Amino acid sequence: MRLTDARVLITGGAGLIGSHIADCMIREGASEIVVLDNFSRGSRDNLSWALQHGRVDIITGDIRDRKTVATAMRNIDLVFHQAAIRITQCAQEPRMALEVLADGTFNVLEAAMEAGVRKIVAASSASIYGLADDFPTVESHHPYNNRTLYGAAKTFKEGLLRSFHEMYGLNYVALRYFNVYGPRMDVHGAYTEVLIRWMERIAQGQSPLILGDGTQTMDFVYVEDIARANILAAQADVMDEVFNVATGVETSLNDLARQLLAVMGSRLQPEYGPTRAINPVPRRWASIEKAAALLNFKARTSLEEGLRALVQWWRASLDAKAA
Repeated sequence: MRLTDARVLITGGAGLIGSHIADCMIREGASEIVVLDNFSRGSRDNLSWALQHGRVDIITGDIRDRKTVATAMRNIDLVFHQAAIRITQCAQEPRMALEVLADGTFNVLEAAMEAGVRKIVAASSASIYGLADDFPTVESHHPYNNRTLYGAAKTFKEGLLRSFHEMYGLNYVALRYFNVYGPRMDVHGAYTEVLIRWMERIAQGQSPLILGDGTQTMDFVYVEDIARANILAAQADVMDEVFNVATGVETSLNDLARQLLAVMGSRLQPEYGPTRAINPVPRRWASIEKAAALLNFKARTSLEEGLRALVQWWRASLDAKAA
């Protein structure tokens, strides 16, 4: 669909991914961007560029509130549904996980259908695969190896999207994000990312702590690439489709720690602790052919480049806080 002059709603729009989507949509010429966020993880600072360069309306609210969602959805053409809670929080607060990821998504889709929204681009996750049977993992892989509530809720989310498309003609694309990182990551929340914890330790002269033996692999994808994939999914003449969004590069935690230490100019060596109980998936590696073929998407940012940008942003945010 055409993005110029589009009226856009971004749920979770003050978060890591949502705020970068907002930046992209302003560059694409959107006439209005509505951000719906409860600011449990997001930050108004993440939207500083967008607020300066485009028309951005912020609604402080929760997707669990039907009236709030319906209000935010008025006169909207395009929805980027990014609001979620982290996998670790899902394990700690399972009822909240159900309410946000399942009930909240239903509220968003119901309101979108009633408002006549033209398209939804929805955030899904590699977690639906669990430990995949095949690598690199293609989108047609089944979801039955997942053993996390987070992955189950994302699977249900995709099912809701298919159902609303079939029953009401609601157009959608779902994007299965792999391991997202980059500037604007949640630094202060209770469920911070491993890279944030590692940077904090390294800056304090402590070794990064790897849970397990470090051979666990992930497919790390930079947040600006994730945002660009959302834009391409919105523009593309595709619907009722699901895509992996990743680099197609498998990286171990040992290698990730080495690269981060090098970027931060440290000679420390990693320390090792017990494998965490939540989501101990030992391998992630995405097939990226479908997104390349149908969305013309390929990640542009190497892991080293992305880590340098992350560290630069993190150090600047510390300096700003100390000032």
